Amino acid sequence: MSNVIAINAAAKKSIAAARATSDEMLLQDIAKGGRTAMHVLYSRHNVRVYRFVLRMVRDTTMAEDLVSQVFLDVWRTAAQFEGRSQVSTWLLSIARFKALTALRQRKHEDIEQEDVLEIADEADTPEASLDRSNTSAILRACVAKLSPAHREIINLVYYHEKSVEEAGAIIGIPQSTVKTRMFYARKQLAELLKGAGVDSIAA
Repeated sequence: MSNVIAINAAAKKSIAAARATSDEMLLQDIAKGGRTAMHVLYSRHNVRVYRFVLRMVRDTTMAEDLVSQVFLDVWRTAAQFEGRSQVSTWLLSIARFKALTALRQRKHEDIEQEDVLEIADEADTPEASLDRSNTSAILRACVAKLSPAHREIINLVYYHEKSVEEAGAIIGIPQSTVKTRMFYARKQLAELLKGAGVDSIAA
């Protein structure tokens, strides 16, 4: 019995130590096969990755599957992380690639992704948006109506609090392009919000 207590105490101590460790250190441990480090990294970032992917694919089952794929990739390729960006930025880069691949594979279906977006847009009129319970729901509806490129920028910068530099690294575009897309995305979003009866919104 005392041995079991000692093992449990050691395990708790190991988990506590991992939780106090930086993401970069966790990846180093994962590269050596550290399961505790993998568990901690997953618990630290899985919700963020899930929300990011869900906004791209708009399918909860697919998003959950993609999150599993992302962290499986992390387990396999942790040693390849070179530290040029934050670990969270690296994770979202992997997630974005997986989501785009999944969307391309889905295009063989009878109806393409862009058609689905257009149908959703038609159903979601400004009047319907006004009936929503709060401003954040209206904001989400308006963000959904942006072009994929503009929606991605808003998603990264506002929802995931990424800098212009980090957003560029995730998408694979220059910072100047991020700024341009950001300008037009905000302009279009303001027009959509105005159309939905919201003249201004807190950042």
